[in-house]
Amino acid sequence: MSHRETLHVAEFHGDGISPELSASVHQVAAALPLTVQFHAVDMTLPSRNRDAKACYDAAMAAMQQHGIALKHPTVTEKESPNKVLRERSNFSVIHRPVASLPGVKTRHDGRVDLHIIRIAVGGTYEDAGRRIGDDVAVSIRVIERRPSREAALYAFRLARRLSSGVVSSSKHTIQRATDGLFEEIVLDVAKQFPDVPHHCELFDSLLYKLLLKPENYRVIVTPNEYGDFLSDMACGMIGSLGLGASANYAFDTAGNVSLAMFDPAGGTAPDIAGKGICNPSASLLAFAMLLTHAGFRGLGTLVDDAVRGAIAAGESTRDLGGTLNTADFTASVCRRLATPQPR
Repeated sequence: MSHRETLHVAEFHGDGISPELSASVHQVAAALPLTVQFHAVDMTLPSRNRDAKACYDAAMAAMQQHGIALKHPTVTEKESPNKVLRERSNFSVIHRPVASLPGVKTRHDGRVDLHIIRIAVGGTYEDAGRRIGDDVAVSIRVIERRPSREAALYAFRLARRLSSGVVSSSKHTIQRATDGLFEEIVLDVAKQFPDVPHHCELFDSLLYKLLLKPENYRVIVTPNEYGDFLSDMACGMIGSLGLGASANYAFDTAGNVSLAMFDPAGGTAPDIAGKGICNPSASLLAFAMLLTHAGFRGLGTLVDDAVRGAIAAGESTRDLGGTLNTADFTASVCRRLATPQPR
């Protein structure tokens, strides 16, 4: 009998459908030739209302001990847990893969296979702004060298692995100081990757071209809010926000990932919580990203393929036009893990 490796993962439990998503991930993890040890942290709203500091301290301790975390959706009331964790962990880069799934009805016939690399801090999101009298409001736009460089490095390393190019996008002709600095930093990083094609495009032009010919784009790196807009639009192109998974990364001084947190793009869906009908696809895709990051690239690909294969075969939940509940969809994914389908 061969020795099974063990992977330790901090798991942040949330609200609404989170328990059902967690159960689905655990079932899929149990079907792998790998022992996944989940270390639970209660980040539900009642727990945060009792002692928010203790919740965040426990989350940080677990993440720092194990290096990787899977986060389930949480309610934003007094504060956004995602924002708090981003700030406390110094997450500077968000990676959102978005790819067309056969079997999902869309209003767009182009093939999408994107990796959106977004600076997780700065832009216009750092400052809520202030009113000046009754007729004027202002906010400060922030672009910093370190997170811009980390996002660019991550994008170019990913593109090299995918044998693709990198497109950087901003409004550098208008926001000359801020977006200009971002593009300047990307160009500097590009010099380290002479084998990776790179060009920059104005963000409005990028949106237009992406809708017309998504096949021309693979890896895109952008400042904070542009990446936020682009991620949601790309999910709309593939037919559902519920198919989006993302990774949050912090880096050491050498540019290597020091902490990573993976989560689905969707929310807590309180209207269907507890009914056993939610779609766990995004959580399973986030788990696949986690496996790949942790060095189990083959298993990450296996889980990703199993989720996509089930949906392509029409074995999907109601939100995607199928008839399966959460447990049945998860069982379908697990069957595919036992008998991998040809790619």
